[in-house]
Amino acid sequence: MAKKQRPSAVGKAADYLDQRTTIGVLVKELARKVFPDHWSFMLGEIALFSFIVLIASGFFLTMFFDPSMALVRYEGEYPPSMNGQLMSAAFQSTVHMSFEVRGGLLMRQIHHWSALIFIGSIVLHMFRVFITGAFRKPREINWIVGLTMLILALAAGFTGYSLPDDVLSGNGLRIIDGVVKAIPLIGAYLSFLVFGNEFPGDQVIPRLFTLHIFVIPGILIALIALHLFLMVLQKHTQYPGGGRTDKNVVGYPAAPVYVAKMTGNFFIIAGVLTLMGATMAINNIWNYGPYDPAPVSAGTQPDWYILFVDGALRLMPGPGFEWVLWGYTLPMNILIPAVIVPGILFTLLFAWPFLEARVTGDHREHHVLDRPRNRPVRTAVAVALFLAFLICALAATNDLIATHFSLSIFAITWALRILLFVGPLFAFFVTKRVCLALQRKDRELVLHGHESGRIVRFATGEYVEVHTPLDPQEVWLRTQHTSPRPLEIKPAMDARGVKRKGYRSDRRWQRLSEFFYEDRVEPATPAELAAAHSHGEHDQIEARTPAGVGPGTSGPRTSGPRTGPGTSGPGTSGPRADGEGATGPGEEPRPGSKS
Repeated sequence: MAKKQRPSAVGKAADYLDQRTTIGVLVKELARKVFPDHWSFMLGEIALFSFIVLIASGFFLTMFFDPSMALVRYEGEYPPSMNGQLMSAAFQSTVHMSFEVRGGLLMRQIHHWSALIFIGSIVLHMFRVFITGAFRKPREINWIVGLTMLILALAAGFTGYSLPDDVLSGNGLRIIDGVVKAIPLIGAYLSFLVFGNEFPGDQVIPRLFTLHIFVIPGILIALIALHLFLMVLQKHTQYPGGGRTDKNVVGYPAAPVYVAKMTGNFFIIAGVLTLMGATMAINNIWNYGPYDPAPVSAGTQPDWYILFVDGALRLMPGPGFEWVLWGYTLPMNILIPAVIVPGILFTLLFAWPFLEARVTGDHREHHVLDRPRNRPVRTAVAVALFLAFLICALAATNDLIATHFSLSIFAITWALRILLFVGPLFAFFVTKRVCLALQRKDRELVLHGHESGRIVRFATGEYVEVHTPLDPQEVWLRTQHTSPRPLEIKPAMDARGVKRKGYRSDRRWQRLSEFFYEDRVEPATPAELAAAHSHGEHDQIEARTPAGVGPGTSGPRTSGPRTGPGTSGPGTSGPRADGEGATGPGEEPRPGSKS
């Protein structure tokens, strides 16, 4: 008789906990959750795991940092040049941590690199979400949560960057003081509130420390938990492909597959960050010295995520942009690049899901992502914004470009000013045309197949190129999407000749919708597929195709019914997985189905 196996200590603990909390139901449900597999989904994981490393390394640094602006004399052995120098306690504790505390410099650099990777992965993750349409219903709230986390990450990075109280971070705080004071009516009061006195005051470092280690991380942790909860609740998005619809998820279960992969990813990311911190020096504050309001160093730039603000301030002209209205001075050369433009940009990003739903009239749930080529305007806007960011980042290094390449800093600044207006418009136009060209290429491939490079001569003397038809997966990928049309509105006059109320508002929305979707390429319909694959007289000739043209190749190219270059007839749209007349992988197109 076999011995009855005794439960392990872990099993007993799990059973004890389950009997008192019924947590086993939740664990079972989460373990059965399916997650799709794609490399771009790792961007969110990189952000999460970098944040964990940030918290761990920040906890270590907090035990040795003194957030005080009281003046002290440095008496450490390293670096020798600072021995006996007067500095703030914050700067002194940072230098002491770097040279006297075992592992202090390593932790400082791991912390700094983690912050840069954390913000960078959030930016790339949001970029991926934007160009693939992952913000659409029901994920509008998660999009807002993600953008809020991005803003808080920028705030966390800047507050942490300012804590050492060195020359570089002090100059950054001076810029923030100027931006705050530029706000009409309340600017001077806000500056006193932030700094505790006239800049630099003696309170800003303790206040930034409280924000950096308590307020901002607490809000971030709450938002990350909400973000993950909504992701699990709404199920994960997935890229288009065979068998993937808005009603299912194709992927791996959370346990054990996805949990094992995420655990491995965490150790890889933590290891890479540790390697970067050990081998790549960053923010060596002893090279800059303690903060002194008098000197301003040339060739100093903030961390990459603040470069666009610094560059925009450098590009903005001074003369003529300080307006005096009713006795108040409005320094527009500061307000426009540092307050107004970023405010408009983030407001537009927050409103984008609702704006796009309004101009398309599409309020359905979407769980299958868009291919970026199938939303040309959205993709073009993303590329234009990215180029504008790069131009502003270059402007923040205009002094370094001038000194390293022996160029005039004024010529560089004017060139970048012009490029800031011309470059994004050009990028928008080119990206949109490329997306439309890729759509036409997809349509051509679906209707006629891949070029094989083989020429066949028929008995009639006709020469044709044999094309290889796409497999069902390729057809599905290129035809499963819909192509939104501009909004249709009611006429300005009703049947009795009376002006319709609300027509002007409807007309404005229609014009915006035309901007988004007037230029489009309709995906091939089942009827067009059937027509393109029916070769008429060639069907009889293909039975006598010369040797070398074996199965798996289609007949000669013939065009299906089309109304224009790369577009289908009016009222057509691509077959969808959940729509009437859909054609999935392994199915034959149905000529009689509705589209």
